[in-house]
Amino acid sequence: MIKFTFRKLMNDLHLWLGLGSGIILFLVCFSGTLLTFEDEIKELFIEEMVVKSNGNGKKSISNLMQNLEKEGIVNSVTISYHEHEPYQFSVKTDPNQRRGNTYLVNPYTGVYQQKQKSSLDGFFMTMFRMHRWLLLDSKIGRPIVGVATLIFLFLSISGLYLWFPKKLKWKNFKSGFKVKFSANWKRINHDLHNTLGFYACVYLVIMTLTGLCWSFEWYRDASSAVLGTKVFGSRGGGPKFESQLSDTIKGLSLEEIMKISNSELNYEGTTSLSFVSTEKRVYSIAKSNASSLSPVTSDKLILDRDGTVLNKELFSDKPLNVQIASLIKPIHTGTIFGWFSKTIYFITCLIATSLPITGTLIWWNKLQKKRKKKCNKSPLKMVS
Repeated sequence: MIKFTFRKLMNDLHLWLGLGSGIILFLVCFSGTLLTFEDEIKELFIEEMVVKSNGNGKKSISNLMQNLEKEGIVNSVTISYHEHEPYQFSVKTDPNQRRGNTYLVNPYTGVYQQKQKSSLDGFFMTMFRMHRWLLLDSKIGRPIVGVATLIFLFLSISGLYLWFPKKLKWKNFKSGFKVKFSANWKRINHDLHNTLGFYACVYLVIMTLTGLCWSFEWYRDASSAVLGTKVFGSRGGGPKFESQLSDTIKGLSLEEIMKISNSELNYEGTTSLSFVSTEKRVYSIAKSNASSLSPVTSDKLILDRDGTVLNKELFSDKPLNVQIASLIKPIHTGTIFGWFSKTIYFITCLIATSLPITGTLIWWNKLQKKRKKKCNKSPLKMVS
C-alpha cells in the first residue's frame, strides 16, 4: 500500500489542477509572450519621421502649437531628450474624444503628421483581449482568467516544492539544474518541465501576484491593505490644483515654463507638458530621468501660469510602499527596467507557455507506462 504523504498530496494537486487549467493557462501565457514586445514590434511596421536640423534652430512650442490648432484642441506635448526625435503633440480632433490623436512634429520645420496606426494594432488588441478575458465578455472572461491565475500561482509554488529532491543532498540537486539533451525525448520533456519551471518560478510568482490586481477587486483591496496604500490609486485621483492668479494676469510663455521645469528637474530626460484648458489654468509636467534604472518612473511638477511651483513630486522621495503600488503595471508587464526586464519576461513567458504542454506529456507518458505494465502482466498458468 502506497503511503499518502504531503508530497503526494502536492503532486496530485499539481497534476490535476494543471491538467484542468492547462488550455486557459496556455492561451493566457502565449498571448502574454507576444504582448511583451508589442510596442517594439508595432514600431517596425510604422514609417518613422526623420528629424534633421535645418540650421535655423528649433521653433518655439507656441509656434508649433499654432500650426496644430487647425486640427483641433492641443492637450499636451512630449519632448524627447534625443535631439533628432520629433515632438509628440496630443490633439483632440473631436471635443468628445477621451484621448487625443498623436501628431508627430518636426521641431525645426513645423511639418507635422498624424502618428500612423500599425497594421498589427488589431492583432495585438486580440492578444490583449485573450490575455485579459479569453476573447469573452469581460464580466465572464475576467473571473475565469483570475481563477486560472490563482491556480497558476499554486502550480508555481507547488512546482518549486516538488523540484526539491526527497533527500536534500547536492548530488540529488544537480539533475534539477540542467536538461539532459542526450537522453530520450521523454526524459528531455521531463527536464524541460522540471528545470525550466524552476528557473522561471520567481518571475511567474511576480507575474501572477501582480496580474491578479486586474482580476479581482477583493484581491486589489487586500493588496492595498498589505502595502498600506491604494493600488491603482493614482488613476484620476490625487489633489487638484488651481491657478492662484486672476484672469487678467498674463502667464509666462511655454518656453519659460519649460525653463523653470528644467531648472526644478535638473537632469536629462523626456518631458511631457500638459495644458489644462480651464479658467484656473495650470501646467502639469512629468519628466523621466534618462539615467534612471527604470524608464517608467517620472517626477512631476504643477506650475502656475507665472511659473510658481504649486506642487513638486519626486518619485525617489515617495515611500517604498507607494513606489511599489504605483509600479504594479510595469512590474507585471516587464517594462520596469526596459529592454533588460522585457527580455527576461519574454523568456519566462515562453517557458510558462510550454509548461502546460510538457506537463501534459509527462502525465500521458506515465499513463501509457501504467497501461503497458498491466498489459504485460502474465496470466496465471493452470496447473495440470
